[in-house]
Amino acid sequence: MFELHPQLVKDTIFVGEFELSKLLIHRDANYPWFILVPKKPDITEIYHLLDAERNQLMSESCLLAEALMQLFLPDKINIATLGNIVPQLHLHHVVRYKTDVSWPNPIWGFSPQTEYRGNELQVRIKSMVLALSGNSFSCN
Repeated sequence: MFELHPQLVKDTIFVGEFELSKLLIHRDANYPWFILVPKKPDITEIYHLLDAERNQLMSESCLLAEALMQLFLPDKINIATLGNIVPQLHLHHVVRYKTDVSWPNPIWGFSPQTEYRGNELQVRIKSMVLALSGNSFSCN
C-alpha cells in the first residue's frame, strides 16, 4: 500500500493529484517548490516504474513545469530526483531566479528555510490548482 514518506509529510503540504502522482508543495517559501510523488509503494527509482508509468510521470512533470513557467516566469526550473534522505521516488520542481537567495548554487543546505507569511501559501496553492485544472488533475 502506498504511503507518503514521513519526511515528505513533515516538509510539504498536499496540493492535489494526477493520475499517477500526488502533487505537494514544499514549506520553504524561498522558492516556488513543488514535488511529484508517484503513488506506487516501494518505488525508489524511475526505472522501477513500468514503461507506461514512466511516460505518465514525464507527462505530469511537463504539465507541472509548464504551469510553473506560466505562473512564475522563472529564469530556470530545476527538476530532479535525489533520494539521499527520502528514498521514496519523488521529483522536485524548483523555480529558480538569478536573484534568489541561493543562485547559482543548489537550494539544499545553502540558505535557511523561510516560512510562508500570511496567506502566501494558500495563494500559491490556489494559483497552481487553477493552472493545472483540466489536465487530469484533482485537488480533493
